Amino acid sequence: METEIKTNIAETEVSETAASAEAAEAAIPETAVPEPVNACENTEAGKTAAEPEESAPAEPVETMADYDEELEASFRRINEGDILSGTVIHVSEEEVTLDLNYYAPGVIKAADMSKDPSFSLVNDVHIGDKIEGTVIKRDDGAGNILLSCAEAKEVLGWDKLASYLEEKTILSVKVSEVVNKGVIAYLEGIRGFIPASHLALEYVEDLSTFVGQTMDVRVITVEKEKKKLVLSARDVLKEREAEKLNRKIAMLAPGTVLEGKVESLMPYGAFVDLGGGLSGLVHISQISQKRIKNPSEVLKVGDTVKAKVLNTNNNKISLSMKAVEENTEPEPVEEKVAAQYSSGKAVGTSLADLLKGIKL
Repeated sequence: METEIKTNIAETEVSETAASAEAAEAAIPETAVPEPVNACENTEAGKTAAEPEESAPAEPVETMADYDEELEASFRRINEGDILSGTVIHVSEEEVTLDLNYYAPGVIKAADMSKDPSFSLVNDVHIGDKIEGTVIKRDDGAGNILLSCAEAKEVLGWDKLASYLEEKTILSVKVSEVVNKGVIAYLEGIRGFIPASHLALEYVEDLSTFVGQTMDVRVITVEKEKKKLVLSARDVLKEREAEKLNRKIAMLAPGTVLEGKVESLMPYGAFVDLGGGLSGLVHISQISQKRIKNPSEVLKVGDTVKAKVLNTNNNKISLSMKAVEENTEPEPVEEKVAAQYSSGKAVGTSLADLLKGIKL
């Protein structure tokens, strides 16, 4: 009896072991066995299977080093008052959205973009622009960092203005309004004053004609403590006018004879207006062939004179009236028409003709 029981137990264990082996074998996925390939058989691309197919270029493998900058930026600590720089990714009439290279985007409301009343988000800000802003709130309630461009400009703008003053940089501004004795224009988001005397080369009576105009200016006064910024368009205009005159002067060749009007007399010479904004000096020694003690001895203001260009050194025209006189050839003496007497005979004007009819 014991022998039968042991036999049954052994058979049971064997059957269980076999069932377990069959289950394990079923769990292993079947591997497809490739069929033998005929070396002469053509592939779809017209190649034999024996020929190796061209492999696609390997794509660059990204590593964690490629994200070091992004990771470092995401872990940085941002506090209120910090000045951040970002790239514009969205613009609307109400706000601008910036990519700060941070896990949260930056938002600048229209009122915080600029203090310039003529500023327009839609017209003056574009996707891709780089903008700096001061952090007002780390979270505006919608997961964005709230920034102010106007505050950032107030902090950074004065340093830029100081550099513009030192380097005499020419800048373009738009006149926004007329105030007492001048107009207002904004530069780097800061309110600047252009005095009426610095708007043009000549006196301007109606300042309202400048509102809305864009003009080139130069910074002439920067006082951060007093928040005083003064600009000048006249300085730029004078410089450009001088450049034009210098080009005209450079084109004058020594020896050229010019005509002009005496515009002023000085003890050392006379200034002659040559037209086109050009003026030259005739030194007292070059006014006349005879010696004079004062130009007023032979000239007066308004006289039309001819003078020769001696040189144009240092963009100044040096003239000589004396040189013109020296090169002037004497005019040919016209033959005098013989006097007609009542007798109808012609009488010459030579000494022989005059003595011919005299009886001694």
